[in-house]
Amino acid sequence: MKNKTRFLITFMLTMSIALTGCSMEKKDAQQADEYLTDSSAESSTTDEANADKSTVVMKDLFEPELEETASNENTASDNANEAVSIDRDQCVEIVFFGDSQIAHGRDDGTDIPSLLAQRVPNSICYNLAIGGTTASLEKSTSEINPENMKSLSFVGMVNCLLGKSDRNDTLSGYQNILNTMNSIDTANVDYFIIEYGANDFFNEVPLDNSLYDADQYHSYYNALKSGIDALKNACPNAKIILMTPFYGIYVDSSDNTYIGDSFIVSNGIGTLGDYASKVQYLASEMGLIYFDGMFATHCDLYLDTASQYLFDNLHLTLTGRQIFSRLLAHYVNFNEHNEPYAYLETDFIKIAEFDPEEYYRYDEGQMKEYFPESWEKYIKGEFPLAQPSDEALSWEN
Repeated sequence: MKNKTRFLITFMLTMSIALTGCSMEKKDAQQADEYLTDSSAESSTTDEANADKSTVVMKDLFEPELEETASNENTASDNANEAVSIDRDQCVEIVFFGDSQIAHGRDDGTDIPSLLAQRVPNSICYNLAIGGTTASLEKSTSEINPENMKSLSFVGMVNCLLGKSDRNDTLSGYQNILNTMNSIDTANVDYFIIEYGANDFFNEVPLDNSLYDADQYHSYYNALKSGIDALKNACPNAKIILMTPFYGIYVDSSDNTYIGDSFIVSNGIGTLGDYASKVQYLASEMGLIYFDGMFATHCDLYLDTASQYLFDNLHLTLTGRQIFSRLLAHYVNFNEHNEPYAYLETDFIKIAEFDPEEYYRYDEGQMKEYFPESWEKYIKGEFPLAQPSDEALSWEN
């Protein structure tokens, strides 16, 4: 492999913030009888399609800056002000942390948080994602005291949200995100959704620290765990959804030839798939809700379909964001008792068949046979977003 080989792996760095408001009305949330914790995370993440392929180790992976879209500060500020006036007792409040996969599309309301809010009744989503950021504390930052910390990493953003770091100083260049953060009352947050990993991979961040290293902030696994611990301590009633980084492919920038994918190309520490495996393990260890964007659990995002999901081999297209927001919505809607567990478990999206306007409905006969607990509640009409058909009702008579 030539030393000059470079990969055009790009993250959109956006500075604007979009704050989505309440959508459909819903009845008061009920407690779910089926639970999503460590049982959602599988113990093995072996990718059979790539198991026999050699790992390609490449150093100096870099992130060229893409042309940014215009910041829409006035709109974002108006949305933030509007959100403050909403009756929060009637809303499901969701806070997103992440990199450009979550930030992308924010200016025109097609980011994953905005699309999710359209699918979760009576929800409000706060998008705190910043393109190019890592879960771990930046290598250039040695200050680990929150009072003196000025970091846009997940660790730094959590400290800002919880008032441990100076958010005005840290976010001085991101006024819209600061406005959004200022509009969040952590006492009212129902969900934290967290997605990092690609930039940790690009920056050759260690997967975890050594047994003898007391620094919990400069490695991927430990930084995620430290930030999540802080959120759990401050907001013990909030549920946490931990997302893997998303699958991507790598090409040689000189001739656009395929080099490998997230299971083959290594930064010298591991592949992006290895970083995703750390997320899976951490979700299981901490009893978090696990969401997979890497191992094709609920969609066919893979080499053959990457050009339709990904516009630059890495970032999700609008179609990709629509697909993953639909899948992510099942997790929230199940916990809010809007949908049965069967919907979350069985929805598998093939891009060739995807309709962004479709609302997923699981076959009623199969639900009755394979998901009896879901069926019992479903047939009683307990799920606002999943009402039984007349035919299904007739089966019980």
